[in-house]
Amino acid sequence: MVLAAGCGTTATHATSPSTPSVLTHVTAATTRAAKVRHHRRPRGASVALRRVVDGDTIVVSTGADVRFLQIDTPELSSNECYATAARAALERLLPVGSRLRLVRDPGLDKVDRYGRLLRYVYRGRLNVNLEMVRRGAAAPYFYRGDRGRFSGRLLTLAGAARRAHRGLWGACPGTRPQPDEAVSSGAAGASGGGGSTGSCEPGYSPCLPVTGDLDCADIPASKKPLHVTGSDPYRLDGNGDGLGCE
Repeated sequence: MVLAAGCGTTATHATSPSTPSVLTHVTAATTRAAKVRHHRRPRGASVALRRVVDGDTIVVSTGADVRFLQIDTPELSSNECYATAARAALERLLPVGSRLRLVRDPGLDKVDRYGRLLRYVYRGRLNVNLEMVRRGAAAPYFYRGDRGRFSGRLLTLAGAARRAHRGLWGACPGTRPQPDEAVSSGAAGASGGGGSTGSCEPGYSPCLPVTGDLDCADIPASKKPLHVTGSDPYRLDGNGDGLGCE
């Protein structure tokens, strides 16, 4: 309704209280867009796995070498404790031919000095960098002290794995959490974590003895469920979820 302006009277435009304001529409649309962005999977290059090099490096279908961001595993070339088991853990998570997404961290380097791509690696919705640390197969590594978007989560997962003696934290007791330095787990065989020459079969935490075969019935209840981080030679992880004898 419009009121005619008279002497000393200002024209007034009446607005129906049931009519939403433009501001309300804009605010609602912005909120919906923010929710969509929050739930959207991180974007990244889609590739297939060609092969696993070691516990923190892979080769993909484009021919590129990819180094996992913000994590480190014992070195195969130095015969370090748990190096073979870390590679086996990654092979279990990423079978050859797996479809992967490679995601950059905007705050970190994109390529290392060897020309390898530095990426978070996803299989479906699984962040494999985080999963390797959760299983105790890798440790956080913040090169030059640079911390990326998942640094806090990596530290939390590593702390939980260490307290539970999972993976290298149980197999290589000399390992210390030093996230600003490459992981150092000691020589393979010194504590049984790097190969079958020690007293522990690699790939299980807590320790299982090296023997011809072992069933869940042979394992004390105090050790169950086991964390399977390697090749699972005793076939204890029937459903492939990383836990044996559940």
